[in-house]
Amino acid sequence: MLDQLLSGVPPLLPQRRDWRIGCVGSGFIMRDCHLVAYRQAGFHPIAIASRNQDRARAVAHQHQIPCVHPHVDDLLADPAIEILDIAVPPDVQPDWIRRAIRLGTGRLRGILAQKPLTLNVSEARELVADCAKAGIALGVNQNMRYDQSVRALKSVLDRGWLGEPVLATIAMRAVPHWMPWAQQLPSLSTFVMSIHHLDTFRYWLGTPDRVLASTRPDPRTQFPHRDGINLYILEYDRGPRASAWDDVWAGPCQEGVAGDIGIRWRVEGTDGLATGTIGWPNYPQRTPSTLAISSRHLPEGWHHSRWEEVWFPDAFIGTMAQLLCAIEDGTEPAISGRDNIETIALCSAVFAAATEHRVTTVREFLE
Repeated sequence: MLDQLLSGVPPLLPQRRDWRIGCVGSGFIMRDCHLVAYRQAGFHPIAIASRNQDRARAVAHQHQIPCVHPHVDDLLADPAIEILDIAVPPDVQPDWIRRAIRLGTGRLRGILAQKPLTLNVSEARELVADCAKAGIALGVNQNMRYDQSVRALKSVLDRGWLGEPVLATIAMRAVPHWMPWAQQLPSLSTFVMSIHHLDTFRYWLGTPDRVLASTRPDPRTQFPHRDGINLYILEYDRGPRASAWDDVWAGPCQEGVAGDIGIRWRVEGTDGLATGTIGWPNYPQRTPSTLAISSRHLPEGWHHSRWEEVWFPDAFIGTMAQLLCAIEDGTEPAISGRDNIETIALCSAVFAAATEHRVTTVREFLE
């Protein structure tokens, strides 16, 4: 029953599937997520470039991309490219966006950037303004919004089936694979892992007013870092509270002890309760996310929903599709650069609350 009621959950797809896409980066997220999802959706990547040209050639061969440019600047200046798909670390991404604006003005229609757009609000505002001035739609790949249970819960909230939200929680016990580039960032977990959950809370409930947070290093991660295991509480003046335990240690499950890995979420409202799981920690095994709801607005009992699709890689159809749909409609992308500014501010508020041992407001990082 719930599957039928949530039939509008799948992302809208653009009328044109042959938008000519140029890909920057050839690492895991491009090779195993973006390009796999684009093939499923019938999207049309035509060129790729990265710092490692041998790897770019291998990815192009794997995904039948006809052109491998010797340098990213050559790709940015390619007059055939209409959409730029960027998959590089957040500390270097802003420079590539600026170069794309400079080299691609007049024929570049859209840019899909990785999350976060950048690591600070002021630079994010500059990038949003620069893209708007150049007439380029800017979308951000906050892909957890297109996890099937996350998107379904948003539909449940919009329909009012839970009434007024009271408490939302996410409990993650999982071990991320930190990429080498993460070692040089000023923040580890907050802007790399917790950003998914923080953006999801924004998607479900809006931007909170205050943040309480605590962090400690991850015992398994050997390079220096300040934020490993993140605990935070989000306060909303209108009433709801949200919290997450982002446990990237998850016990010595990689050191010979039995593990308990997973991500579980729960949202309680005045008229109902919804619970769910996120299948991502089992990647590359395809484990769909789940949702269960009990509500005064539905027949008595629990109603369950489960999908064939999974977050990695299927959700990446939605993040590109929302940009292409916005270009076709002349509207702002659903996950725009402008929207991502508030997610960056929320991450900044969590990091400051945890490392400075104080209650923060999101507003102070937006001003």
